[in-house]
Parts: sequence; structure tokens; C-alpha cells
Amino acid sequence: MNQFLWTQVELLCRIIIAGICGGIIGYERKNRNKEAGIRTHMIVALGASLIMIVSKYGFADILGEQGIALDPSRIAAQIVTGVGFLGAGMIFMRKNTISGLTTAAGIWATSAIGMSIGSGLYLLGIVTTVLIVVIQIILHGRLLKETYKDEISFLLKKDKMAVKQLQELLEKDNIEILNIQISKKSENYLVELIVALPENYKATQLINLFKDCEYIEEINI
Repeated sequence: MNQFLWTQVELLCRIIIAGICGGIIGYERKNRNKEAGIRTHMIVALGASLIMIVSKYGFADILGEQGIALDPSRIAAQIVTGVGFLGAGMIFMRKNTISGLTTAAGIWATSAIGMSIGSGLYLLGIVTTVLIVVIQIILHGRLLKETYKDEISFLLKKDKMAVKQLQELLEKDNIEILNIQISKKSENYLVELIVALPENYKATQLINLFKDCEYIEEINI
């Protein structure tokens, strides 16, 4: 009886450790205001760990019976497939820009961490958690500063210098023009831009940037 209880406690510890590792990754994502935060990552890690434990130990009572054969790796494969669908729900497109890929990859990796700890590979799961968090921090650091794509359209007065002045103003504020499309609209120019904004750049900063430009009739952000 004591051996049974100790075994259950040890398996419960695996689930708790997996949840903690998932929470650590989720905390970093939450601080970046991403779609999936602490709760999502913890639930994925806890669930993956529990399913892995069930896969390894949940059928011990029927092993050895005639006609019974088990392959624990099949359940692990199903976890990977199932979490893949969950991650796909994190990915969406807005204004020709795909976002959520990193969060989806993090969900997928978190499930793998839960699986590794659930199967008893504590060191691998914990070290992988640390590596993922470190990678996320480094990629958001100054050495590899992240930019965000967005679409902005301007209705400009029909002035030959208006487009050039707009371009110079954007470059002055470290906004990179990735694509530009200019068309005539009545007595104005319609300028549609896809730009790369510096990290944490806000719409209010764009409004302040263009508020004194007399050649701009309308802005859509």
C-alpha cells in the first residue's frame, strides 16, 4: 500500500513540475501581451504530462492478459497532433501580416515539455523550459530588435512633393516602408503602405507624427 501511494505521489509531482514549466513559458508570453498566457501554457503542459503518464502506466492492470498488446508511443503521437490543431488557432492574419506563429510554436514545445516530464525525463524538460524562455528574451532584446508590420493608407493632396515628404517623415521616425501603392482618387493621391514599425510603436505616435502635415487629407491606420 505504501509503495502504491509513493508511486502516485511521484507521478503527481511530475504533473506539478510540468505545470510549473508551462507557467514559466506562459509568464514570458503574457508579458509580451500574446494570445496565450500563463493559464493556457500551464493547462497544455499539465494535460500533456497526465496523458503521457496514462500512456505509460494507465494500462498496467491489463498487461499480460491474452491478446493484449500496447504501444505507449501511439498516445504521445496523438498529443503532438492534437496540440498542432490548438496551435493553429493561435495563428491569424491581420492586414496582410501573419501573427501568432511564435506563440503557436511555444504551445507545441510546451506540450513536448509536459510529455518529457510525464515520462520521467525531468532534466530534459526543465532544461528545455529554460532554453525556450532564454531564446524568447534574447529575440526580444536589443541585439535582435523585433519589428511589427502594419498597413496604413493616406489620402494626400495632389502635390508632387507630398509623397516624398511623407516618405522622409516615416524614415525620420524609423518606420521602414516595405510596400507602397499609389493611385489617383478624384483630386487626391491615395497612398497605401505596408510598413515595419519599431517594437512597441503605438498608433498615437503615428497620429502625433502626421498631425501638422497640411498635405494629408485623411489617414487610415
